[in-house]
Amino acid sequence: MKSSNTKNLIIRILLIALIFIPIFFSQEFYKHFYVYLTGSIITNIIVQQWHIVILSILLFIAFLIPLSFRRKVNWTEYGLVSAFFVSLFIEMYGIPLTLLFTSKYFFTTNANMPPNLIEFGFLGVSFGMDIAMVYAAFLMIIGAVFVTIGWITLYRNAKKKRLVISGIYQYSRHPQYLGFILVIIGWFIGWPTILTLVFTPILIYKYIRLCKTEEYEIQNKFPEYKNYKNKVPFFI
Repeated sequence: MKSSNTKNLIIRILLIALIFIPIFFSQEFYKHFYVYLTGSIITNIIVQQWHIVILSILLFIAFLIPLSFRRKVNWTEYGLVSAFFVSLFIEMYGIPLTLLFTSKYFFTTNANMPPNLIEFGFLGVSFGMDIAMVYAAFLMIIGAVFVTIGWITLYRNAKKKRLVISGIYQYSRHPQYLGFILVIIGWFIGWPTILTLVFTPILIYKYIRLCKTEEYEIQNKFPEYKNYKNKVPFFI
C-alpha cells in the first residue's frame, strides 16, 4: 500500500502540473477562448464536412463501450453524453450554430487569432491546433489511456466473479470515469462554445453521481469494498 500511495502522489503532482500549464500560457489560452466564445473564429473553421462528422460520432460513441464499472452497461445512462458528442461534432465540422449565433453580437474582423502549433491534413481536410487545443488533446489522450487500462483490467478479471482491486484500481476507485471526465474537459478547452460550456459541468456532475451510485451497488454485492474504499482514493 505504501507503493500505491507513492504512485498516487506522483500522479497527483503530474496532474497539478498540468493544471498550471494554462496559467503559464494564459495569454494564448485567453485568445483561444475569446475567439471561440465570441464567434470571431467563424471565418477560420471547418464546415460541411459530414464524413468527418459521422466518423467522429461513431468513434466517440464506440469509446463509451468500455466505460463501465464492474457491472452491465446501462445505455440509458449514456444518452446525455451521446447527445453531447453528436451535437459537438455537428458543430465542429458541420454547422457551427453557437459560433454563428455569438458572432452576430461579438464578431470582430481584427480578432487576434492564436497561432497554430500543429497543422495537418486528414481525409482531405486541413486542421490546425493552437497551444490550447494541443493541451486539450493531451488531456483527452491521458483520459483515453485511463479508460482503456481500466477496461483491460476489468476484462481480464471478468470471469473471476470477484471485486477488481488490482492494476489501475489499486490507485483509483474510478479510473475510467476519471479518464472520461478528462476527455470532457479536454473537449471543452479545445472547443469552448456555448454548447460545451453548458454540457461540461452537467456531464461531470452526472458521472460523479454515477460513481457514487455504483459504489453503493458494489458495496452491497461485495462487503470487502468498504475496506477497499477506505484505502484507495475516489479518483486519484
